Amino acid sequence: MRRLTPYLLALPGWMWLAIFLVVPMAAMASVSLQTGNAIDGYAMTFSVSNYTDALGRYSTQLVRSLLYGGMATVAMLAIGYPVAYWIAFKGGRRKSVYLFLLLLPFFVSFVLRTISWNFLLADNGILFGTLKGWGLLPADFHVLATTFAVVGGLTYNWLPFMILPIYVALERVDPRVVEAAQDLYATRAAAFRRVVLPLSLPGVFAGVLMTFVPATADPVNAAILGGTANTMIGNIIQTEYLTNLDYPTASALSFTLMAVLLVGIFVYARVLGTENVLEAAAR
Repeated sequence: MRRLTPYLLALPGWMWLAIFLVVPMAAMASVSLQTGNAIDGYAMTFSVSNYTDALGRYSTQLVRSLLYGGMATVAMLAIGYPVAYWIAFKGGRRKSVYLFLLLLPFFVSFVLRTISWNFLLADNGILFGTLKGWGLLPADFHVLATTFAVVGGLTYNWLPFMILPIYVALERVDPRVVEAAQDLYATRAAAFRRVVLPLSLPGVFAGVLMTFVPATADPVNAAILGGTANTMIGNIIQTEYLTNLDYPTASALSFTLMAVLLVGIFVYARVLGTENVLEAAAR
């Protein structure tokens, strides 16, 4: 019985994954190979052309989504690493307060937070309308419906998911190790590059994964902050599912996006070196 205890404890979790992940994925894989329409119904024809047709029609949106997700991830890393570093090493007794403030926006709906940015960045809104009234900005200046607005929205909404894992990794760094490096005449920059940065790689690795994947597939920011020229693949999948009722195309696009992201994650892990990451995490 003792041998079965670990498996019995894990059974509810495995059942949950099977029911709410494996079964829906299998159903979606089946739908992606069907042909037909919402009126006459769909039939299994093993139509691989659903993938090629969908990719041919929406390759621009797919590439744009990868580009936006990559830009937002780089921006989040550039902003999030210094913030996590400051909280970990300079936060002192108020670390919990800073982390709470970091998570405070999550008490508000994701959609409402994005709409608030739409209100703030409106052409004649409280910010730009005032600046235009003072003559500090030209009358035709706008931010909404641009790449900057969409990438900025993605960066804002997913930034905590970059900061938190990096903070956890930096929190585990023993300050005495950094002091030892400085005692050996290493400059602060050298101590950071040779000691702190390698030890924080597990947090960077996790942070990039936790932000790039949802940012690339996100349909909300492009719909609220972008325009027709900023449509992402998530918007296309949503439209195909809910408006056009073209379930095979939507399913094929979903699996295509998932495959591209998995390949990207594999390449990223190989470039970064998962062995180095695991070694740093084990220290």
